[in-house]
Amino acid sequence: MIYWLYELRQWLEAHHWISDDAFLYKLLNIFKYHTFRAGGAAITAFALSLMYGNWVIRKLISLKLGQPIRTAEEVGKLFELQGKKVGTPTMGGVLILSTILISTLLWAKLDNIMVWIILFTTVGLGGLGFYDDYLKVSKKNSKGASARIKLVWQTGVAVVAGLLFAYAVPPDEGVTLRALYVPFFKDALIADMGIFAVALFTLIIVGSSNAVNLTDGLDGLATGCSLTTAITYAGFGYICGNANYSEYLGVAHHSLANELPIVAMALAGACLGFLWFNAHPAKMFMGDTGSLALGGCIATLAIGCKQEIVLALVGGVFVMEAMSVIIQVISFKKRGKRVFRMAPIHHHFELGGWHENQVIVRFWILSLLFAMLGLATLKLR
Repeated sequence: MIYWLYELRQWLEAHHWISDDAFLYKLLNIFKYHTFRAGGAAITAFALSLMYGNWVIRKLISLKLGQPIRTAEEVGKLFELQGKKVGTPTMGGVLILSTILISTLLWAKLDNIMVWIILFTTVGLGGLGFYDDYLKVSKKNSKGASARIKLVWQTGVAVVAGLLFAYAVPPDEGVTLRALYVPFFKDALIADMGIFAVALFTLIIVGSSNAVNLTDGLDGLATGCSLTTAITYAGFGYICGNANYSEYLGVAHHSLANELPIVAMALAGACLGFLWFNAHPAKMFMGDTGSLALGGCIATLAIGCKQEIVLALVGGVFVMEAMSVIIQVISFKKRGKRVFRMAPIHHHFELGGWHENQVIVRFWILSLLFAMLGLATLKLR
């Protein structure tokens, strides 16, 4: 929306109402720069979070939307560590969702289809999380929606997003989003995956949303990891959308990706603002409303800038969390034994004697390292 100020400058110039040395010309001209608008989106999302965070907390408390915790019979010793969190306001993800939406709509170019696909996925999965959270707090238990309903909903949203990415986003200088790019190689491994691109995109979106959801088990853990991932993909999006940088670094270039940094930095600002209230001891939790939406937003950002495969590295903490659950389930079914004290893996370390803050900060450090490794792949081609 704010980009229209730059278009206003062009209109005024075309009608000879301002000259290129006028102050108004220079002022309106800055709105064309993606870096400026990305910074504006981050600041806006962060400021809105701080302004309305306490109001959201009070509203959630007044509606009695407190977090249900699994019983001691279900989780054993973990209840001793987590039991005190019963009643903490949940569904705080509405704050994340609203600040991302407002900031993106305010600072991004609204004629960019990638922006709308990302917002559709984020809101679609956030809606599923809201429904799941509502069932949990209304029934006063931690079960929520059934696994089948969640999977069907996630898959439906992901398939629509995948189809739009694959067939609604036009090719740019021969580059189509249906191409498969992998780290360490300049050229596409597969030039056009066809309908299989939709299957890949669906898998990435569903997997990412579930992985972030599994990571959201300690105060600020998923929020901090999402923050580093979002900033990383702001960088990827800037490079992918810039013809000179993408050619120099040997990555796929698509001009529509130049708006992705605005969305990514809106996400980063929203996470940073939410972390203000979600840091240990948390005043509110994001719930599935936030975690499913964050995962979908991150996945679609990765797809839009053709760095979806490297997401497994950049989002290494999310992969660790998801894999720990998969390994635990397979091991228990096949061998009758558990590999970890409890899955996801952050609970394994918590039950091993690490203080909650130690687990959180150390996982944040790992997330930062994974992000830097992901960026390093740009030079190893």
